[in-house]
Amino acid sequence: MMRRFKILAFIIVLMPFVLSAAGCAARPANGMDVKCSKGLKVAYRELNLAEAKGFSGTVAWSKAASLLTAAKVQQQFEKWPNCIDKVRRARYYIKQSQMQ
Repeated sequence: MMRRFKILAFIIVLMPFVLSAAGCAARPANGMDVKCSKGLKVAYRELNLAEAKGFSGTVAWSKAASLLTAAKVQQQFEKWPNCIDKVRRARYYIKQSQMQ
């Protein structure tokens, strides 16, 4: 059971990188795209750090990983406010995972 969970978590973490290989669209000038992109980079760094510390088995960590995957999809569809919101929520869950 735990092995399946780890495989699922690995797939969730890997999915955004696969999706990003699909291509890039033109960037708008409002800066929200940059905020989304930078937020994703920071959040993935924090998620990987939490995983390295052994928090990857927590429910909060899994929620964060799912939110980041969804944020990456929002980025691909240029839904910048949705991406930024999901990144913000994911970072909250990453912090929560380390408190459990």
